[in-house]
Amino acid sequence: MTMHWGESFRLTLFGSSHGPDVGAVVEGIPEGTPVDLARVQRELDRRSPMGRRLATKRREPDQLVVSHGVREGRATGGPIVGWVRNEDVRRGPYAELEDVPRPGHADYPARVRYGRSLDLSGGGIFSGRMTVGIVFAGALMRPLLEGVGVGVAAYTRSIGEIEAAPGSLEGPLETIRSRSGDEETGCPDPAAAAEMERVIEEARRAGDSVGGIVECRADGLPVGVGEPFFDSVESVVSHALFSIPAVKGVEFGAGFRAARMRGSEHNDPFQWVEGTVRTRTNHAGGILGGLTTGMPLLLRVAVKPTSSIAREQESVSLAHKEARRLVVKGRHDPCIVPRAVPVVEHMTAFALADLLKRSGFL
Repeated sequence: MTMHWGESFRLTLFGSSHGPDVGAVVEGIPEGTPVDLARVQRELDRRSPMGRRLATKRREPDQLVVSHGVREGRATGGPIVGWVRNEDVRRGPYAELEDVPRPGHADYPARVRYGRSLDLSGGGIFSGRMTVGIVFAGALMRPLLEGVGVGVAAYTRSIGEIEAAPGSLEGPLETIRSRSGDEETGCPDPAAAAEMERVIEEARRAGDSVGGIVECRADGLPVGVGEPFFDSVESVVSHALFSIPAVKGVEFGAGFRAARMRGSEHNDPFQWVEGTVRTRTNHAGGILGGLTTGMPLLLRVAVKPTSSIAREQESVSLAHKEARRLVVKGRHDPCIVPRAVPVVEHMTAFALADLLKRSGFL
């Protein structure tokens, strides 16, 4: 079972949804790198369900404990170990799932691959709860990224059929990040955010769920980060992003819209801007030939509707080899998109730090 990722920096996740804790081990951070644990905690708070009207009723404060790798506010150079306790665990609703797999979840293939001893309460190691470690790891990378002038911000682009106005997604990253943080949905467009809340609440009342799109932008990347082909920026970043539970698609720049464009439309014309080569448009999303161009890196992540819904669904009994009807119990988000925003942001930050290090920029 593989629970680690990264080359120049190494991220290893541990724990499970209803085990004692969840967290991560991060390797490769140089000795002396500043580690602001209060800042890391604020990033974890963005992911937490606490204080959210539209999130799961599971109450997890996610108070960070760092047991190794940090001394007096700086990295020691050794592995950094951080974790949070699982404090609101209820295994009862998942007892039936030992035999009847939940539609949309990993229960069935996980049982076949790893056997019945694997704890799948709350999704186990396949749960979105595991993303605590991703946010922790990405937050540790921020001082390294900022040291070379790179900023990363993610926000909700759409939920269901409701889209943020394009103008609300423009401007300085910190402004967009601040506006999105003011909204329950993580969308920087207040009018769209209000409509998104309505859509989520409608899904909740119907015993259903809804998905959406998280957009992420990285500014300040130098020209030439990445490699051609297998370690291209798209390859590495999308590999990381697809590790996030519920992510079903990743696109860069114009993405799938490029398939409907002509070359004359999609090509980004070069120009000189204050002595620097830039492009007039950014349909390529800041990447050409697997390398960064110096333009903002722009990507979007498709997040599926939460699989655990209150409606009755069709399934099977693995023991009796017959059809079964199933109602998923427990506490679940009717829309995981708002809480996925900081996860996408920090997974992107970790992947970019790894690429920058590989390319000699860190």
